[in-house]
Amino acid sequence: MPAVEGQASCDLCCEVKMAAAGGTRGARQLAERIRAEMRAAKKQKECAGTLPVVAALRELRSFVVRPDLELVLINKAPGLPTHGGPAVHHSVSSLLPALATMLFGKEVEPLRICHRLDKDTSGALLLARSSAAAERVQRLMQEHRIHRVYWAVCLGVPTPLEGIVDIPIIEKEVIGPQRHYKMSLCPRLRVLPDGSTLRSRVSRSAHEAVTQYRTLAKSCGASLLELQPLTGVKHQLRTHLALALNCPILGDHKYSHWDRLAPQKLPQSLLRALSLTPQQTRSLLLHLHAAQITLPPTSGSDPIVLRCSPPKHFLRTLRKLQLPVPDLQRSDVPPTEM
Repeated sequence: MPAVEGQASCDLCCEVKMAAAGGTRGARQLAERIRAEMRAAKKQKECAGTLPVVAALRELRSFVVRPDLELVLINKAPGLPTHGGPAVHHSVSSLLPALATMLFGKEVEPLRICHRLDKDTSGALLLARSSAAAERVQRLMQEHRIHRVYWAVCLGVPTPLEGIVDIPIIEKEVIGPQRHYKMSLCPRLRVLPDGSTLRSRVSRSAHEAVTQYRTLAKSCGASLLELQPLTGVKHQLRTHLALALNCPILGDHKYSHWDRLAPQKLPQSLLRALSLTPQQTRSLLLHLHAAQITLPPTSGSDPIVLRCSPPKHFLRTLRKLQLPVPDLQRSDVPPTEM
């Protein structure tokens, strides 16, 4: 490759000398050729750049579960960010205008994201076809009238097997070799050495966070949980499971260690069941899936129940751990009143 580039540079130098010898006409011809080569290179670069976009758009189109008059449900894949960022090439939000055209034709409004779903979480993500529909869903979310069900494969088994975690959450900076931020518990009660409890002052920066959970099955030192977040705080489920129940989600490398960022460590029984080496755990995907969203009834109609099947890596882990695949039809639990 360097020899080719060197030859091209040499040829260009020769042409420059010839253009200089040929006067104004030769210089114009050389300049026109250089401009043509630059345009061709730019066009080739643009075409190469559109290929990943087209592939990402086709993939996002394959995630669409239900296109409706007002709402579109997609089964988001793990690893696909909902919103863009400095190092993000493609996200759900960046592809929404093209997805709207692909689904509903030209001259339609871009689709709008109704709620947050973490990059590493898979499952149900609602999109709205108008600003009015998006605002209606967001208002229902704020009023806790939308019922959401998640499934998670966790390390360990929670005690008790089902219950409600009602502990506020606050974002904190972790000081250490790798300074970073994590969500942390901000409990209202503190346990004293004699076993008694003392009510603590909750920081104004803390967010109320309530999670209802239920153990569906357990095997090989792992458990399959059904989760119902009654509030919507950043990383709420991951924080409550890892820090309150001491059952971090499988593949959650962020919350498996508090003081550092490192791959999750699995017990030998789980490594054997998953046919993994300790080094391979760093490639484990997060096993958290948004399985169902239920919208409240309107004008005397029935509630709208929207379901999304788990991704392949989730199902593969269930099979290896001999855990049953949850039944979506049995997740029609009415929302718990706050």
